[in-house]
Amino acid sequence: QVQLVESGGGLVQTGGSLRLSCAASGRTAGIYRIAWYRQAPGKEREFVARIIGDSGTTFYANSVEGRFTISRDNAKNTVYLQMNSLKPEDTAIYYCNVLASGAFHWGQGTQVTVSS
Repeated sequence: QVQLVESGGGLVQTGGSLRLSCAASGRTAGIYRIAWYRQAPGKEREFVARIIGDSGTTFYANSVEGRFTISRDNAKNTVYLQMNSLKPEDTAIYYCNVLASGAFHWGQGTQVTVSS
C-alpha cells in the first residue's frame, strides 16, 4: 500500500501562485508515476499533470500547460505542483494519484480557491 498526503492548498487571488505537495509513504519503491487531478464543484474529476518517477517525463493538461509545473524529489518521496498565474477556474480540490505496482492510490485532496 501507498499512503499519500497532499498539502499546500489555500486561498489566493487571481494571478497568484501556490505550490502543492504530495508526500508518499509505504511501498514507495513500486511507484511508476504520480499525477495530479482536480475536481471543481459540480464537475467531474479531471487530469492536471503527471510525472514518471524514474525518467522525470512530464505531461500536462492543455488548460494548465505553461502555468503549472510538476516536479519530484525522489529522496523525499514527494511530488510538487507549482501553480502560477492562477485563475478562478482553477478553483477545485486537488488530488494526488499514484500508480504503484499496478494499483492506483489517491490522497485525500487539498482545496485550492482562486478569488477574482
